[in-house]
Amino acid sequence: MPGSYEFINYALRPAKNIERRMLCEAFRRLSEFGRLDSYRYIGFGSTYFSDFSLFHKSLRITNNVSIEHDVKNEERFEFNRPYSCIRLEFGESNEILPKLTWDVKTIAWLDYDYKLDQGILTDVAFVCSNAPPGSIIVVTVDAKPEEYSKRMKSLKSRVGEQKLPQGLSEPKLGEWGTANISRRIIANEIDTTISARNGGRPTGAKLLYKQLFNFHYADGAKMLTVGGIIYNEGQSDLEEKCGFEQLDFVRTSEAPYTIEVPSLTLKEIRHLDRQLPCDDLNHVDAPSIPAKDISRYALIYRYFPAFVEAEIG
Repeated sequence: MPGSYEFINYALRPAKNIERRMLCEAFRRLSEFGRLDSYRYIGFGSTYFSDFSLFHKSLRITNNVSIEHDVKNEERFEFNRPYSCIRLEFGESNEILPKLTWDVKTIAWLDYDYKLDQGILTDVAFVCSNAPPGSIIVVTVDAKPEEYSKRMKSLKSRVGEQKLPQGLSEPKLGEWGTANISRRIIANEIDTTISARNGGRPTGAKLLYKQLFNFHYADGAKMLTVGGIIYNEGQSDLEEKCGFEQLDFVRTSEAPYTIEVPSLTLKEIRHLDRQLPCDDLNHVDAPSIPAKDISRYALIYRYFPAFVEAEIG
């Protein structure tokens, strides 16, 4: 089966690009736990390696592992690898993650392009069972609702009936309901794993998990990204010093941060940029731009990607 990278240019999806930059800003605050260049980054680079490029240049992370399940195209991935500090591991994530050493603080972005299933939950449990305190886990899944009357059956077959929250019904899986339920299932898996890991730990050294991310966005299909930080009780002051909750997009509850990308021309973007930031958007001079688009852009302008077409002669 062809990889999704053959159909989608992950470097050009605006909402995904904005999410990536927001995550990078949050990761920067991990410096309270140690030098950022001491962290390892684990992701699914695809042929574009967009997240690896950003995190290497912005965070100076040189310990990078990209897991690629498309083993038939190793040569293509090697050719597109942008930096020598990215190590490629070919195979399924369920196979590769247990083969890695887990003695270094890690940022793991498990960025799947399909719906939540038991394989994903296995990866989530493994990372949460092994990542050292001060690590981050982020999970992205497809959250597009399935055809009505098939939603419950499909979800049950993918994750197992025992993982389903009580009171779940077909209507609750419509619109962004699939994203909300997927977040709950992932959060429950994380909490259960951390609780089991704490079984042999003394008071004061027990691990904690704090959700930081709950993104909803759609560059076509509805997507969910959820994740947070794993740390121990003795590091609570460090987590507080990170100031994650000072970031507008951080979400520690079930209420999501929805990335809404307005349709603006390059000229309109430049015009708005000259007036931002602004305490009162009513003072922004942009009579031709809908107020809702001005409001949406003002929330994300610092993370907005710049796509420019250029002719190279």
